[in-house]
Amino acid sequence: MKLLSLVFLFYSILYGGVEVKIASYNVEALFDLQTKGNKYKEYQPYGKSLWNKKNYAIKLNNIARVIKDLDADIIALQEVHSLKALKDLRLKLKQKGLYYQYFDIADQKDTTIKVAILSKYSFVYSKEIQVTSSFKHRNIQEIKFNILGEDLYLFNNHWKAKTGPESMRMLSAKRLRDRIQKIGYDKNIVLVGDFNSHYEENILFKKKRRHNDTNGRTGINDVLKTKYQKNKAKNTELRDKAFYNLWYDTKSENRYSYMFRGKKEALDNILISQSLLDKKGIDYLHNSISNLSKEYMLYKGKYPLRWKISRARVPKHKGKGYSDHLPIKASFIIP
Repeated sequence: MKLLSLVFLFYSILYGGVEVKIASYNVEALFDLQTKGNKYKEYQPYGKSLWNKKNYAIKLNNIARVIKDLDADIIALQEVHSLKALKDLRLKLKQKGLYYQYFDIADQKDTTIKVAILSKYSFVYSKEIQVTSSFKHRNIQEIKFNILGEDLYLFNNHWKAKTGPESMRMLSAKRLRDRIQKIGYDKNIVLVGDFNSHYEENILFKKKRRHNDTNGRTGINDVLKTKYQKNKAKNTELRDKAFYNLWYDTKSENRYSYMFRGKKEALDNILISQSLLDKKGIDYLHNSISNLSKEYMLYKGKYPLRWKISRARVPKHKGKGYSDHLPIKASFIIP
């Protein structure tokens, strides 16, 4: 990891730019202890499930430990319950020596869990994109940055889980595409988050009838057009109105952020517009995409060590674990 940091520093000096590290992390149900707001039954404060000050403090400390090790400049979060929970996490990070001055949460719709942002850089604006009026779809968070005179648009996503068919994720993808068309595909755009979609979802889900209700089309591969560029970033040919999935810029065995029944899945993704590959202005730093998978975060050395809740009739928090997702991160050079 130290060697990788030195490589990034070398590139920054060589190209006379600033390295900006952008990350995404599904923190798995970070609920506060306030009684107001929609909550899962096992997160009702001070009840039989033991969601109390002690376990909340452990959860905050554990998630903050991961984020400190991640050491990103901008981090998109998923599954944050409230602004209170976000502020409590931010305070815990500050106590650990990592300060994010700027923050926001997409809470215009009162969904149980939401997306949020922590940033060392100020943003021009932060707003929300409503996918549908239904609570089945969470709002997408849109943040515009201007760093060293360069505009950068970041979209924080948490699409419908695979308890629902692909058509539900297609709605989020189409709404995102519509917004991007208004901004312009030529802009510097980064799409991050828990898409609940593998980078080759269009291949994996063909035999899953309960998911494939879209005639083989997927939101991530077809609507956002990530299926056309599968080479390493430095070798890929630019393609109009397409997004490049950064998972293709690392070894196949490293392309995962989640485990389901013993199999690696890449539900979390970082997608970038073509302008971040054209060696003009802001540029993606090749080979910088990775997940964070330190030993303390893993069960048996490979499974994400999720937050532990018993499976009893009345589920109880055990005060152990982190998240069922691994965070992912990539670097960008701003001249």
